[in-house]
Amino acid sequence: MHRRLLVVLVPLAVLLVAALGVPLSVSVAEREIQETYVDRLNDVGRFASLAETALSTGRTEALHRELARYHELYGIPVAVIDTSGTVLIGPVGAYQKAARNEPALPRIVTAALAGTRPEPSGDWTPWDDSALVVAEPVGRDSEVVGAVVTISDLSKTRQGILLQWAQLAALGLLPLIALTAVAWPVSAWVLRPVRELDAASSRISQGDLTTRADAEAGPVELRRLAESFNTMMDAVENAVQRQRAFVSDASHQLRNPLTSLRLAVESLEPHLRRNGDGRQVYDVAVDELKAMQRMLNSLQASARMESIRTASPVDLDAVLATRVERWRALTATAGQTLTVEVPAGLRLLEPPGGLGSILDELISNALRLSDARLVAVSARVTGGSDSGGRVEIAVRDDGQGIDVSERAQAVRRFWRSPRHQNVPGTGLGLAICADLVGAAGGELRLEDGLPRPGGDGHGFAAVVALPVVTETG
Repeated sequence: MHRRLLVVLVPLAVLLVAALGVPLSVSVAEREIQETYVDRLNDVGRFASLAETALSTGRTEALHRELARYHELYGIPVAVIDTSGTVLIGPVGAYQKAARNEPALPRIVTAALAGTRPEPSGDWTPWDDSALVVAEPVGRDSEVVGAVVTISDLSKTRQGILLQWAQLAALGLLPLIALTAVAWPVSAWVLRPVRELDAASSRISQGDLTTRADAEAGPVELRRLAESFNTMMDAVENAVQRQRAFVSDASHQLRNPLTSLRLAVESLEPHLRRNGDGRQVYDVAVDELKAMQRMLNSLQASARMESIRTASPVDLDAVLATRVERWRALTATAGQTLTVEVPAGLRLLEPPGGLGSILDELISNALRLSDARLVAVSARVTGGSDSGGRVEIAVRDDGQGIDVSERAQAVRRFWRSPRHQNVPGTGLGLAICADLVGAAGGELRLEDGLPRPGGDGHGFAAVVALPVVTETG
């Protein structure tokens, strides 16, 4: 998380440094070029004054030697030209060689011969390779007899500019490095409570209501948030515990009176006439008492299973090894066939209360409610085998099935299909299974099952999708 914070802060710092450094770099380049231009302007001004005297007296030897010496020292060809552009004084070969590569030279020379000081030539950016052409008229106004022209190679000047830019860039990196060095531990300190709060929320979503956030670290605002989070979780955990305790205690307290009532009712059987009206009432009363006992047993089992709220990794092979033989015996007793096709080596997050108990409930529903001949258990991995994948365990049968319109209600507590009202059950099994699977970050889906033997539709299928657990070394 603090990496994302640095991704935001560092570009802003780079923009700030660039906003200050780019104008400064441009100013440095302009200053260097301006100094070079002023130096050349002073040189051609001096040579123009000497050339005017030399041309008027005809004594050009001294000026020729000086221009040659200047070219030898600085590598800059300087030439005195007449109004036709012919070189009168100076290193002719070097001047003409340099002039061939400067398209701006004719414009500058023409302006100088017209008696004006032309604008300098060339693009002065460090990545350009054009020379600096400076010209000065010899004479004034209508008495201009020629011009002094210099063609200066700016490679050394540009190298100096690049060197200064590199120094400025290095100086600009220092605050960025300092910002990163400081922001990394500071952001980690600031955001550590957020990461811990996120981890605590993840554990709570998996059913561990005992998790609490660290309220002693981080900025004061985050500490207050962690304290509020812990207070909220205390209230939630207490409420859930009271709810489970009430269900468990109520079921337990009702068991003894209900057992006594059933014994009392059953003790009336010898006193009933065989074909009297009381016999029918007696049978209804006994059936209702049995149903109430099953309901209490389911409520107590639900309370026990939901008290285990922590999901944990489990090998599907290990779960099936303790269940498959029992399922085969149950299906064989009911005259049904069980098939199990599950790939080896699947590891997933087990719901609270145990994956085996959930699969037992799904198999039991297929045996009791579907009137099926074949029950098939299968598994597959969807979404890849990494942490984003899921293991889907399907229990399918070729029995009666459930209408699509009833599937959403089938996972609600105490709901039973009208076709199953006379079949023993409480309507809690699928609802409890759905809650436990959801507590592990999974999903319980109801779908079409296997094709019926008569070809008139499909049976019922319950699919448990749970997160894949990858091995970490």
